[in-house]
Amino acid sequence: MSKAQAIVLSVVLEGLSQAETARLYGVSQGWVSKLVARYRAEGPAAFEPRSRRPHTSPAKVPDPVIELAVNLRSELAAQGLDAGPHTICWHLQQRHRITVSPSTIRRRLVELGLVEPNPKKRPKSSYVRFEADLPNQCWQSDFTHWRLADGSDAEIITWLDDHSRFALSVSAHRRITGPAVADTFRETADQHGLPASTLTDNAMVYTTRLAGGKGGRNALEALLADHGIEQKNSAPNRPTTCGKVERFQQTLKKWLKARTPADGLDALQAQIDEFTAAYNHHRPHRALDRTTPAAAYTRLPKTGPDHNRDRTHFRVRKDRIDKSGTVTLRHNGRLHHIGIGRAHKHTPVTLLVAGTHIRVIDHTTGELLRTLVLNPQRDYQPQPKP
Repeated sequence: MSKAQAIVLSVVLEGLSQAETARLYGVSQGWVSKLVARYRAEGPAAFEPRSRRPHTSPAKVPDPVIELAVNLRSELAAQGLDAGPHTICWHLQQRHRITVSPSTIRRRLVELGLVEPNPKKRPKSSYVRFEADLPNQCWQSDFTHWRLADGSDAEIITWLDDHSRFALSVSAHRRITGPAVADTFRETADQHGLPASTLTDNAMVYTTRLAGGKGGRNALEALLADHGIEQKNSAPNRPTTCGKVERFQQTLKKWLKARTPADGLDALQAQIDEFTAAYNHHRPHRALDRTTPAAAYTRLPKTGPDHNRDRTHFRVRKDRIDKSGTVTLRHNGRLHHIGIGRAHKHTPVTLLVAGTHIRVIDHTTGELLRTLVLNPQRDYQPQPKP
């Protein structure tokens, strides 16, 4: 028996007054009166649990607004664009002057079965987030694979401004090579100016760092060094370091999937250009307070390279003179043969390299065999005439 039933029976069967019953059970007399009146009107059903839900909800979002939000979600998803609650709320405000909270939209989409409840995720506060202070302070770059209509592969390389998320250059190629990376960088710099630094992963087209520097600098590394641009690379297996360009590529590929597959590189580039224009100039970015990357890229002055940086590339390389009396050295991605003399064939040597200044030392005796300034335009570096 519940306490409510005991109170009612004390009045109805036992004959106690409502005041006496209230004192006996430690409740208000008004509550006793309400229970007795409810029992006399409804009988035993009066003791069934009752919902505490209010009879009216003045703040409830009208059904036509929810229907509009659902239609917006379908429209954005069909275009391969972000269709999350924050984006839907932005479109409701911009297109229809309707203000709704993202949490309300998310809750109603979950109720309608259009969105699965988010699993528990690592809190955003646990991430170390960084952002360049000015445009051109840092450019991120990465490339990704894409399949054409005939099943052949293409690769897409992106240069993205870290401060504004502005897509500086997005281009399609059959294959991304070291020279292709350097070419896209030059073209981007010609259009937008030189950056102070770059940030990429450790792919060999970006850096030879993981190769131990055995081949010297590649084309991009030499280009950046020539302009005094700081080159930064993420640690292996740390994709979040280059998270902005990684996220951009996900957004691009989602957009491309919503379209007819391109039948060639030109068609793919046309699709990429269409997306890039919308992304830079029309699509609001949540991380930019719902402004566009183009607006964020142009509202502050651009920075550039530190021209006081020491651009000399120092390295030490161990090798052995071949039977023809030469030793090889790669400089700016090109292999050069340095003449030492047949008298020193098979001699183990250490090369001390400071830019184009090279010293070749007998690794066993420490004897200086040759010193020279490399001529980058020549393959074979002949010995000086006596």
